[in-house]
Amino acid sequence: MTVFDFIDKLGPAKVIHVHEPRAGLKGILVVDNVACGPSIGGLRMAADVSLEECARLARAMTLKNAAAGLAHGGGKSVLFGDPKMARERKEQLVRGFAHALRNETDYIFGPDMGTDETSMAWIKDEIGRAVGLPRELGGIPLDEIGATGWGLAHATEVAAPFCGLALRGARVAIQGFGAVGKHAAGFLAQRGAVLVAASDSGGAIHDPAGLDVQALLALKKAAKSVREHPRGRKLAAGDIVGIECDVWIPAARPDVVSEANAGMLKAKLVVQGANIPLTAGAERILHQRGILVVPDFIANAGGVICAAMEYRGASQKQAFEAIEERIRANTQQVLQAAAAAKIPPRDAALQLAVERVEKAMSTRRWSLL
Repeated sequence: MTVFDFIDKLGPAKVIHVHEPRAGLKGILVVDNVACGPSIGGLRMAADVSLEECARLARAMTLKNAAAGLAHGGGKSVLFGDPKMARERKEQLVRGFAHALRNETDYIFGPDMGTDETSMAWIKDEIGRAVGLPRELGGIPLDEIGATGWGLAHATEVAAPFCGLALRGARVAIQGFGAVGKHAAGFLAQRGAVLVAASDSGGAIHDPAGLDVQALLALKKAAKSVREHPRGRKLAAGDIVGIECDVWIPAARPDVVSEANAGMLKAKLVVQGANIPLTAGAERILHQRGILVVPDFIANAGGVICAAMEYRGASQKQAFEAIEERIRANTQQVLQAAAAAKIPPRDAALQLAVERVEKAMSTRRWSLL
């Protein structure tokens, strides 16, 4: 597959493959659309990343940034390798990748799966273009403070009444109890929701009576799996798809719910904490089943809103206020439009985001470049 297999009027504008054999470095950058401004998108590191995944994620960032009303376009980069490799080796690859892209000023690095604030500090030192930096470098460490999880909690709170749910007492299952999922669990627990299941790469845990969120957070801080929680039923990681709950939050890898397992979901509301966690076919199946799905680029925009605010020198308080305001407004607007037109929320969200991107493109001499 080449990038020309999935181009359209919005992009991508540029695709760059990076290879440095002496360093064992392989990576890809997709700059999807910069009509609204320079692209912000995370650097994802995993052994099985691909061009297709990178391009889909870059498009998600175009839509996310536009829907959030940010002066930024969408881009994404992926680096091939095990993110748990030795620190020295990881630093060499991250720095080498950043150096190779030093002249690509239409792209600003941010943290993503497999990278963190320290990775962004290396990139900042190398080329000066990174967000999600450590506090010591003037950043707002979005993973540490839970910026994306903060936005998810607000999206969930706004969406709940649209499917007849009260958030207080609502049963929540989180697939991917990591940087995003654990913070979403904490913020939702503060609003009275009950976490009944959680999963990570080591497995899953389920207790219909409710799990102790603070105990799970302590396990993650100690680099342990949620399966080590003393209460509840231990399950395989994939079993969380079939857990009976009110709110199901995917907060890990892409395509965890597909046409093959969408029928297993037993929830009223799905709030997408990860990027592209459901296939298009899976979303159609859930819509037909009457399960409300809040799309990724609406629900999980908290991280990039925080990053954009950091880039402009805002404080953490200002960033959290912006996340709350924008995500609540966008979730309300999208779900109202979807209900009025009797269309899936993603269709309504796409109309909102694409309209904003196309308006920005119409003001440029070259629509994409």
